Amino acid sequence: MVIVGGGTVDFDLLRELYASGGHLVGADGGADQIVEAGLKPELIIGDFDSLKNPHSWLGKTRLMQIGEQETTDFEKALYSTRAPVTVALGMTGRRFDHTLAALDAVTKYAQKRKIVLVDEEDVALPLTRAFSFTVDPGERVSIHPLAPVTFWRSEGLKYPLDAVKLAPGVRTGTSNEALTGPFRIVPEEGVHAPYLLILPRKYLAELIAKLLLEKR
Repeated sequence: MVIVGGGTVDFDLLRELYASGGHLVGADGGADQIVEAGLKPELIIGDFDSLKNPHSWLGKTRLMQIGEQETTDFEKALYSTRAPVTVALGMTGRRFDHTLAALDAVTKYAQKRKIVLVDEEDVALPLTRAFSFTVDPGERVSIHPLAPVTFWRSEGLKYPLDAVKLAPGVRTGTSNEALTGPFRIVPEEGVHAPYLLILPRKYLAELIAKLLLEKR
């Protein structure tokens, strides 16, 4: 599933995701971005305060208007849908407060959903567990804590995360590197806080494929 917001959206990438089988969901005004890309959303979710001409959509697609103001349209889309993997476009860029709100949403849903945030340069996957992946040797691998989290160990990274605690405003793990390609990150056992694995956007398709093969 692809949830589209009102931030920065690469229309070519959106078309590629649609062509590969992605189901398009507009988070309120994000539906207008889908139309601008020449596509049509299967579902529009939100309070409809930023959607152009909401009434024009009647009979053309499914509409889910949610009036509560405690959550963002992105979070409304998350709690109203289910999907093996969710790719989120347009949740970052343009407005910094929307970017921060998107990070809050993925922090809340990291244990329940497989979500990949996409911006102009990177993909960010919120995790609460151990994770393995393969990139090119020397590729940038960033780890950013969404809350205090302790790692037991890591494999294949230039700067190991062995017995390392990361926390917002204290210590982060940006601009690490994969030594030979394959790497693994292992947080402490038990219930632990979410962290973001941030990689260059060129790995999006491989990341989605891996997540689809995994079991929760």
